[in-house]
This record gives sequence, C-alpha cells and structure tokens, in this order.
Amino acid sequence: MTIGAAVVGTGFGCLTHVRALRAAGFEVHALVGRDPDKTAARAERFEIAHGFTSLAEALAVPGVDAVTIATPPHTHAPLVLEAVGAGKHVLCEKPFARDAAEARIFLAAAERAGVVHFVGTEFRFAPGQALLARVVRSGAIGEPRLATFLLHIPLLADPEAEVPVWWGDAAAGGGWLGAQGSHVVDQIRTTLGEFASVSASLPSVGEHAWSAEDAYLVHFRLRNGCAGLLQSVAGDRGPMLFATRVAGTRGTVWAEGDRVRVADAGGSRDVACPPELAVGAPDPPPPDLLVSAYDLLHSTGIDIGPYTRLAEQFRARIEGAPGMLDPAPATFADGVASMEVLDAIRQSAREGRSVELPR
Repeated sequence: MTIGAAVVGTGFGCLTHVRALRAAGFEVHALVGRDPDKTAARAERFEIAHGFTSLAEALAVPGVDAVTIATPPHTHAPLVLEAVGAGKHVLCEKPFARDAAEARIFLAAAERAGVVHFVGTEFRFAPGQALLARVVRSGAIGEPRLATFLLHIPLLADPEAEVPVWWGDAAAGGGWLGAQGSHVVDQIRTTLGEFASVSASLPSVGEHAWSAEDAYLVHFRLRNGCAGLLQSVAGDRGPMLFATRVAGTRGTVWAEGDRVRVADAGGSRDVACPPELAVGAPDPPPPDLLVSAYDLLHSTGIDIGPYTRLAEQFRARIEGAPGMLDPAPATFADGVASMEVLDAIRQSAREGRSVELPR
C-alpha cells in the first residue's frame, strides 16, 4: 500500500520528517513553507515533486493521504484543522499547541473526522527511554518513589546564539520548556504515570532579549505518590549534566544514554535491550541546513532512528494495523494531557504557588 504525505515546514520538516517518512515507506509528494524560494530550493534538494506556500495546494495533490506539521506551535491550529477537515491523517510536532484549550479543539476535530492523529514525541521510541519505562512498569524496582530528570547544556549560553524569532517569544509558544521540557513531560507520563501537581520556576539564565525562558525547574507529584524533579537549562557554560533516574521501594533504575542499569539488594546490573526496541543509527542531516544555534540540537541525527519508528507506527495505524503497542505512539489525547502539564507549570511559575492538575 502506497501512502503519500505532505510535509509542512522546511526546517525540521526537511531535517527529520522527510527522511523519517521515506524510511518508513511513505512517498513525500509535497513540501509546504512560507518562503517560496526557500521552499522550492529545499523541495528540489530533497527530490520532492511539489513545493508550495499554502497547505491547500498540497492537500489537492493526488495521493496525499497524510500531513506532518513541523512549524512553530502558534501556527499549528489552522494547519491541523485544515488537514483534519480535508480528511487527512495528521502527525503534529510538539509543543503541540499554545495551550490545553487549543489542544482540545485539535483532538475533538480529529476524532470527528475519524483520522489517525499523532504527536511528534519520537523519543518514546529511543531505546534507553523505552527500556527504562518497561523496567519501571515491570515492578523491578518496586513502587517508584523519587524520580530525577536533569539536563544542562551550553547550547544557548552565548548571548549571540541565534534562534528562530518565535522561539524567544513566550506568546508564540517559544522557550526551553516547550522545546525540551515537553519531551520529558511525555517521558514521565509514559514511564511513571499522570501528574497530580507541580511547583515550578522558569528562569532565564542566558543574557538574551527573549520573553521566553531558557531553563525550567519543576518539583512534581504524580497521582501514584511518586515525587520528582524536572530540571534543565540550555545556557549552562559548565560541563554537560544529564541524569534520568528513578528510585523505588526495591531498587533504582537509571539511564546512561541508551544503556539502562538497575541496582537492588542483589547489586547493580545492565538491562539487556530487546531486539524490538532497537532503532536505526544516528544519521546527521546536511550540515549546511543547520543555520541557527537551535538547529544544532539536531546536528547529531540522534532523532532520525526514533522518528523513523514513529513514522512506521503512523503508517501502521493508517493501514489499520495495530503497530507496536509498547511503547505506544502519542496521540492528540496525549498532546492534550501534556499541554495541561505545561499550562500548570507556567501558571505555577507565574503565580509562585503549587498548581493541581485536572483529573
């Protein structure tokens, strides 16, 4: 079965979406961008037949069954609703929406249309993340009690570090919480359970003229009683700091990249990764397409393997097959749940108090 796709967005859309879709067996018929010259040039470079400046033109191309959206979050609403309204299956990037209220509109529209709807949380399929989630859910460490998620990097430490205009604008959905924190919020939900409350700060560490943050610090409590810390900064000039660790009543599990280890009363050991969780090796995108400091997040190509697995699951669902069930891909319902957490974090930081999540 041949499934055709249109990709909206000439940045991450070309760096990852086009390549992952093709690796998963899609035919990419159209590329949509704002700048006609840039869109035409990138369509030609990636051997895409059509380069358009409107989604409507792409939807009219014969054989386009699905649309993937890799544009800034404040642009998602009209694109998602137009694609869904045309009966197309949709994979939309994160941050999913500007807020949970907008996300609920997306979900309702997709459910009415009866289309497949995914969110671009590809790191659910990163082997280390997927394996750690399985270890926790297996009961190997007992009941999770304390979880720690840390990431400090120097990516945006330089005051001259270039980012897209929207990224530095809080009103447009920019900032480090949405860019990186949304992935970790999704990881916590799929590994440990749903959020009950958050208490947060959204500091700006670098000397940038942005209204959006470049760091976040969140103390969270989950419905199952597990507590944790979610902390990251993109402007830390010191050595890189990374930790993903869950302590439970009978043991602790942690990740070192894709290596997962467990410590309990019997000692420490590596956890073997089952073959079905393996993904393709990192495949860096063309370096001349990395035009901003923010683009360097994708310079290693570590996202292409997990994104290809996500695209494979997107295709399987379109074809009516169940696809991989563990990990399951994120749907628009997950997008709503994650946006509720991001909204609560922002409210907590704004009001200086703990915020409860809706049940």
